[in-house]
Amino acid sequence: MYDFIQKFHSGWAYLALLVLVVAVINSFIGMFSKKDFTSKDRKIALFALIAIHIQLLVGIILYFVSPLGFASFGQMADKALRLTSLEHPLINIIAIVLITIGWSKHKKLLISESKFKTFSIFYGLGLVLILSRIPWNMWL
Repeated sequence: MYDFIQKFHSGWAYLALLVLVVAVINSFIGMFSKKDFTSKDRKIALFALIAIHIQLLVGIILYFVSPLGFASFGQMADKALRLTSLEHPLINIIAIVLITIGWSKHKKLLISESKFKTFSIFYGLGLVLILSRIPWNMWL
């Protein structure tokens, strides 16, 4: 079971990151070109939100069944174990909270430019945080 969950978590990450990058780029394009916020823009942001939340759920399951997750939590001297047991989960949860806040805040806004700006800030910060804590040596 561990191998399947680990491979799914790694594979789904490519799709989740791709959709998140598309959402961030779309929000920057919309903000700078001052175009109207359409249902297409909303769906792009929603798909990014859904993909990233699925990644979180699979990651939480993986955290508790993996020997690199909760089982190695106390070994902070080892950089690789600290990354997988503390930094990666914690920073990515913070990133997903920011993305979720961005989604929630956009619903209250009426002006297209404000919606795009909200997505640019919150989804962009989330993307930067996620990219900062990917265990690249295990991923590529």
